[in-house]
Amino acid sequence: MKKSLPVARPHSSESDSDIDQLYDQSIIVPTKVIAMADSFQKKEHSWFVTSPIPTDLSIQVQDITFTVHKYPLVSKCGYIGRLELQPSISNFGYELKLENFPGGSETFEVILKFCYGLPIDLNPHNIAALRCASEFLEMSEELEDGNLISKTEAFLTFVVLSSWKDSITVLKSCEALSPWAENLQIVRRCCDSIAWKASRNNSSIADVVNEEGWWFDDVATLRIDHFMRIITAIRAKGTTPEITGKCIMHYATRWLPGVDVELEGLRGYGYGKNELQFSILSGRNEDEGVGHSKQQKTIIESLVSLLPPQQEAVPCKFLSKMLKMAIVYSASSALIAELEKRVGLTLENASVNDLLIPNYKTEDQGKMIKQQEHRTMYNIDVVQRIVEYFLMHEHEQQQLQPMSGKSNVSKLMDSYLSEIARDPNLSITKFQVLAEALPENARTCDDGLYRAIDTYLKTHPSLSELDRKKICKVMNCEKLSLDACMHAAQNERLPLRTVIQVLFSEQVKMRAAMRGKELAAIGNNSEQEVTQTPTEIDIVTLKAELENVKEKMAELQRDYSELQHEYAMLNNNHKNLSGWILSWKKIRKSALFNRKVDGDESSEEQQRSKPLAHKGKFRRRQSVS
Repeated sequence: MKKSLPVARPHSSESDSDIDQLYDQSIIVPTKVIAMADSFQKKEHSWFVTSPIPTDLSIQVQDITFTVHKYPLVSKCGYIGRLELQPSISNFGYELKLENFPGGSETFEVILKFCYGLPIDLNPHNIAALRCASEFLEMSEELEDGNLISKTEAFLTFVVLSSWKDSITVLKSCEALSPWAENLQIVRRCCDSIAWKASRNNSSIADVVNEEGWWFDDVATLRIDHFMRIITAIRAKGTTPEITGKCIMHYATRWLPGVDVELEGLRGYGYGKNELQFSILSGRNEDEGVGHSKQQKTIIESLVSLLPPQQEAVPCKFLSKMLKMAIVYSASSALIAELEKRVGLTLENASVNDLLIPNYKTEDQGKMIKQQEHRTMYNIDVVQRIVEYFLMHEHEQQQLQPMSGKSNVSKLMDSYLSEIARDPNLSITKFQVLAEALPENARTCDDGLYRAIDTYLKTHPSLSELDRKKICKVMNCEKLSLDACMHAAQNERLPLRTVIQVLFSEQVKMRAAMRGKELAAIGNNSEQEVTQTPTEIDIVTLKAELENVKEKMAELQRDYSELQHEYAMLNNNHKNLSGWILSWKKIRKSALFNRKVDGDESSEEQQRSKPLAHKGKFRRRQSVS
């Protein structure tokens, strides 16, 4: 439905029905009609008036030449009246060229119709251009009452600003009218009107979460600078951070290609095999190249500056995607650091895919280049900084409980380590530094870390014994579950020292499990409370067993050294390799291990019989008493 602007009815010989039909549309009929033009004609790049009076003025706007009469324009345009018109060389009259005319030739054509007294159509699509053009030509009330400046200003104030859709339409049309639209406050008034309507509806809705998105689509069509002004005005009017964050996410989805791509693990080990890289780089090539990249970079930086400071405003997944886009388009280091910090503050809610940040470097043309220091598939340094920001935040909040937020983060990091461990280009140092980034009390169980280490050893089978010992030092064998201990004891990829530690930890856990079962059985048969505090005898026994295990491990190390020496002597003879492997398996099945197991079982039976006998005597004393 078109809007109409009430104007004074002209005095003419037209019928009342025709006049009413004019007022039903957004048409302005000037009060004074100058009958100088019968019709207007346009041929190619020329626009001229059909009139019995010869024309005396030629005006060029862009690539269109308008041949008109001087008097209608001078009587309403102060700018043309002040100019010293140059006589035309090609024909009689004067000529004029209007540089940087707001709205171009189409807007000037409408103004000519107004100057000649013909009806013009005011609508949200042309009102901003006509307002700027009338200001350019100085069509004020001083020259004539009801001139174009007053009429366009009234239409903006009473028609456009009262409508949501018209305000959006006018604001979009102002994108090509800088700086006139800014200087005339058209952009500011439209942004304030849109922000007021959006915040008013949000504040009057009971359930905001389900109703706030009605204006997201319209606002997302605007240019980034206009969008920033609207969001700033909406935040100033008290809109919740959650709504502001959702609007920013909606805008990013529309304007940033690849922001909605979800990575699902390691697709390959070479460059160009990543979905995010494919999406973004292809988008660059299909669009405007370097200019388009600069526009995307501006959008990213603007959206990050608009993010509310509250952690609950936007989820960690969106922050991670923005971080990936910022790295792709070579955003400033300060902006990347800000995104890393925000991801670190919400790291508890992140997933493994959020941390899988592709590792690549871009040139000005947007092409990826390979370097020796950046050969890994994923950017490990960024994730390490994110973890550091998380630990700094935990320290500032003085969260002393180790299970508060570090438990979820430790599981997340173990899963991330398992994912990047499949990269054959990942160095031991980076893996070890990232595994040791969390404090020791952050992990209650090292099963996930053991899985990551096993994956790394499986992907890198050529590691030396020293490197395998180095990478296994990050794992605490005492925090392994019984199932993990059983798996590690049979894992041939682990070094010998780690296997011994796992065997000892497994033995301790099995003894604790057996003791727990015995205490549970005793508690069910007796009404007396049985405490599980270890006695001094148990402590002495465990120390003696530990010394025994150390001695046996020393013997195994000596045997292993002898075998290595023998293997070095027979290195040139490949036939003896199988015999060496058989001898090593015999040692693994030797009496030394059997004596260790028999001794452990006998000591367990002795320790088990002593407390049972002591507790039986104690019950007999109670029954006698």
